[in-house]
Order: sequence, then C-alpha cells, then structure tokens
Amino acid sequence: MLQIPDHPFRALIFDCDGTLVDSMPLHYQAWVESLNHHGAPFDFTEEYFYSKAGVREQDVVKLLNAEYGTQVDPDSVADFKAELFAGMIPQVGQVRPVADFARSMRGKLPMAVASGSEEHIVRGCLSANDLLHLFDDIIITPRLVARGKPAPDMFLLAAERMGVAAEDCLVLEDGQSGIDAAQAAGMKWVFVPRTLR
Repeated sequence: MLQIPDHPFRALIFDCDGTLVDSMPLHYQAWVESLNHHGAPFDFTEEYFYSKAGVREQDVVKLLNAEYGTQVDPDSVADFKAELFAGMIPQVGQVRPVADFARSMRGKLPMAVASGSEEHIVRGCLSANDLLHLFDDIIITPRLVARGKPAPDMFLLAAERMGVAAEDCLVLEDGQSGIDAAQAAGMKWVFVPRTLR
C-alpha cells in the first residue's frame, strides 16, 4: 500500500526506475552484462546495485574503481549498459500503486520526474507504460545539473521548472540516494518499497 502523507503539497516529483516503472531487475541484468563486457574484475552484487539506486551510472563505476583500484572506463560501461537496457524497454512494466497515484493526480498538481537514468531511457520506460503525458515534459536527468543524487540539484531544478517552492514538493523514491537528495532539498518524501512492484 502506498502511504501518502496528509499535507497540502503543491507539486509531486517522482523517481522513475523502481518507483514509477518496475525496471530495476532489467537494469541490474544490463549492468552485469556491461561490466562483464568491459572485463570488470569485481563482483557486482544485486545488493550493491540496489544500494546505489538513483546514482548516476558513471559515478557508480567511479566508486567501484576507487574501491577495487581498477581503471574500468565509466563512460563506456554506462553507454553500453544504456544500449543493452534500451533493447529491454518493451519488457518494463509499471509499479501499479505509484503509476495509479500519478494518474489520479493528473491536472490536480504539477508533476515532474527526476531520474538518474539517461533521458531517452526515462522517456522510453514512461512511454511504454502510457505515463509520459502525465509529466508535462518536466523530465530531469543528471545531464541537466552539476551533481546527481544524493545531491539535491535534480529535485531543486524540478521544483523550479514547476514554479513551486522546494518545501511544497513531495518526492516519491525507491532509493536511499534519492531520499538523501530529497532531504537535502528540504522536501518531504515517500519511500517506495520493492514489495510494491
């Protein structure tokens, strides 16, 4: 059950992967294939993957390189991973309680998406589930800001584009980095557990 706090919010910001759409298992599969393709010597566990939910892909590779003393190319891994995942988009379903909530709020409050994925991936996943039209083209991705999640930049830009103060926004997120970003932005948040998928 999705628990929305009883508060007069003036805008909603949704994460995409794992929040609006059930794409995380496919993202993990694409990650593993890309890392193997690039000869990454470290074990990329599902637990580690979920712990970095919402973090920009290149930044995850940089963290792994720092941890293991490796030189795996962050851009090549991210680009190949995005290519693999793009082919999986038709398999991506929606996280129904969150998608239904977004549909129910259409026309009542401005809504945006702030995602750690590339814009074409976000648009593809939302389009595949007939959700893209809900967000009036306010799709915020790491390319638009100086710092991705857990920094607040993406959420602050989303609020600005919607013309709403940060403290009047509610963020829906499935990742710790996104919750940290929402808190840093001064926004209330709702955690979307994996059990809702």
